Amino acid sequence: MDDKVVVQVERLRKVYGSVVAVDDISFKVYEGEIFGIVGLNGAGKTTSIECIEGIRQPDGGQIQVLGLDPQQDGYALRKRIGIQLQQSQLQDRLKVWEALHLFAAFYVHSVDGQQLLEQLGLADKRDTPFAKLSGGQQQRLFIALALINDPEVVFLDELTTGLDPQARHAMWDLVKEIRDRGKTVMLITHFMEEAERLCDRVAIIDHGQIVALDTPEKLIRSLGIDNRVVFSVEGLFDPQLLEGVEEVSRVEPIGERVIVHGRGDWLVSNVVNALTANGLRLRDLRTEQPTLEDVLLAQTGRTMQD
Repeated sequence: MDDKVVVQVERLRKVYGSVVAVDDISFKVYEGEIFGIVGLNGAGKTTSIECIEGIRQPDGGQIQVLGLDPQQDGYALRKRIGIQLQQSQLQDRLKVWEALHLFAAFYVHSVDGQQLLEQLGLADKRDTPFAKLSGGQQQRLFIALALINDPEVVFLDELTTGLDPQARHAMWDLVKEIRDRGKTVMLITHFMEEAERLCDRVAIIDHGQIVALDTPEKLIRSLGIDNRVVFSVEGLFDPQLLEGVEEVSRVEPIGERVIVHGRGDWLVSNVVNALTANGLRLRDLRTEQPTLEDVLLAQTGRTMQD
């Protein structure tokens, strides 16, 4: 990733009646990175990205994508970007190859549709009607349509919502491949694992405002979120057994399951030693590292909702 800015947003604002959907947000996206916009449902993610794409008219602020204003230079910009919308639909009987030919006709320049189908694993579905495709295959087709004009910037909005785990992981590999082809990717998602695995940098949006922006690793470290030791015991657990372990910050018994929060290189070994010294037999012991979801919950103070 170099320092060339391909998307620049300054003080973007969008209002619907009395509801402020996007409230004065600013950020930059650099060439060749996967930039994530994450947050809970209704946080303002899709509204923000649709303003950047030129689909919605902002009520304030300035936007430049590839040096162009999405509102003033929309025709020129659409030749250079690819968009996969949060909700898309094609005619049920439209075949895969027909959809590609149709979308290719929208542009002066387009890539080889057959080669694109092969790269996306849809070559054997070339003559299949849209309605006969699986959810994952439909999503791959929409990505193919977003890439048909060989765009410089690709927008992917809630790409894996509704997909099973296998299809979701296949989509993640596909996003990495798109970036590896030299594209810049803006990824909008409410799946924190998706953002953590894919994104070079992440902007967390809550109530239309950016509450944090950095690499997933730095966001996780910056909050100093505790590690967790999780195990099960028989009967009631007495948290006082761990009072003398300085690495432990909090003990959370939930029935037979116990979650110990703390920090330090010796957290796990000291917890295990303290409990075994008191004759406790631990089952299903595991450790959990803090994640981007922990960061979002700490920033928003709300529960994740799918």
